[in-house]
Amino acid sequence: MTKSAFIAITGRPNAGKSSLTNLLVGEKVAIVSEKPQTTRTRINGVLTQGETQYVFIDTPGMHKARNKLSDQMVKSIRESITDVDVIILMVDATKKISPIELNLIENFKNSKTDVILLINKVDLLKDKSSVLKIITEYNDIYNFKEIIPISVKNRINTEMIMPALSGYAKESPHYFDDDLPTDQTEKVWLSELVREKILRTMQEEIPHGVAVYVESMETRKKSDGTEIVDLGVVIVCEKATHKGMIIGKQGAMLKKIGSMARADIEDYFDCKVNLQIWVKVKEDWRNKESAIADFGLKAE
Repeated sequence: MTKSAFIAITGRPNAGKSSLTNLLVGEKVAIVSEKPQTTRTRINGVLTQGETQYVFIDTPGMHKARNKLSDQMVKSIRESITDVDVIILMVDATKKISPIELNLIENFKNSKTDVILLINKVDLLKDKSSVLKIITEYNDIYNFKEIIPISVKNRINTEMIMPALSGYAKESPHYFDDDLPTDQTEKVWLSELVREKILRTMQEEIPHGVAVYVESMETRKKSDGTEIVDLGVVIVCEKATHKGMIIGKQGAMLKKIGSMARADIEDYFDCKVNLQIWVKVKEDWRNKESAIADFGLKAE
């Protein structure tokens, strides 16, 4: 008898949702950076254990929408917590309860779905007894099914998460391939790897005004019989000045981004990669619904 469980992972930006998804799936399926709103669309991480398939829905961090892209991200969060078997609310132990958590909790009351609270980054607390205070504060505002203090980074109490989720698996077919860790297409994943490097190397607003897509991908054999992947990637930014900054002085910044991305992409393909990156400008694309749809960022 096959079973499945759909689990939405929600929380504020930078709470560690994508890192948790990668940990639970056992592979990197979501990009990670220290910048808020790294995740833009819902990403399904898939873990199949015997007859049971767990689908982890990694959502963008809840935030106040400031453009049409942000609207789509917030819409994606709201849609992701409907029609799932259980919700994880992930919070940062080093931050006070904010309107973001309170807003999400209001949505939970409407959905009537069980919610498990994960208090992440407990390793950063100087006074370990403050964990009890945080638990009490959250208990006072919502009836969570379970509360688990964890550190994804240091693997503290993370072994307690799957047993807490296993009871939510219901008899059903498996909706995703048992052997694949995500439903993302290969081209989407490769473009996300490049975007991750932009987020990690560039400061301020520029990374948030960037979209990345794969324009071409071809595998060929070299004269010595080994394979090489020719990959053409386009970075789209909002302003001509941003384009100059992404390329950098004498192409230094783009070269750095490309070098970092190539290393990950070669690990993915397990062969040499000829990576070419172009930078294009599309003014104010985050407020253009057609561009948001073209880049695959529209909430489904």
